[in-house]
Amino acid sequence: MKPLLLALLLATPVSAHDAARPALELPEAQGIPLLLPLGGAFSLVDQFGRTRTEADPDQQLQLLFFGYAACESICTVALPQMAGIAQRLRNSGIALRPVMITVDPVRDIPAAMARVLNAMDAEFVGLTGSEAALQAAYDAFAIETTVVFTDPAGAPVYAHGSLLYLLDGQGQLLTIIPPILSDDRVEEIIAAFAMRQGLR
Repeated sequence: MKPLLLALLLATPVSAHDAARPALELPEAQGIPLLLPLGGAFSLVDQFGRTRTEADPDQQLQLLFFGYAACESICTVALPQMAGIAQRLRNSGIALRPVMITVDPVRDIPAAMARVLNAMDAEFVGLTGSEAALQAAYDAFAIETTVVFTDPAGAPVYAHGSLLYLLDGQGQLLTIIPPILSDDRVEEIIAAFAMRQGLR
């Protein structure tokens, strides 16, 4: 896949609560190196009040998603999907940490994230922080969030990305996984990276 196609993909992201857009399979899924200026340092707080950076404390692969625990659209698919993929890969000997960085820090207080995420998977990490700390993470991954409407209960509904980001144990971006891929295909991609890094 040409760099121009990657640029077009980033210019027209698949967003939750937004109009449907054509989905594209990204290059690393086909074995082509990913050449994107994405990823970087961040320092946030998890659902247990612990400071956490882009690096996994146990050097595990990380499957990262930007969403929010109260989301009733794409997150209700993506978050359980991430948990299921992580559990199946662990059963096959590949350690994978699912991670969500909130786009709704007002409602995603640590206790709320813990209640939702830990019910899916005990290893799920939910991250929040100050406005500046979250913005640093959004900027690193070119994430844009927009309130598209307010639901009848008065809660904001956000448009946000639906992509998954695979990071290594140091927090370096390995590849981007679009939502069109099956769970089996996602697991194959992650397993291939685990083998390359000697983690399997």
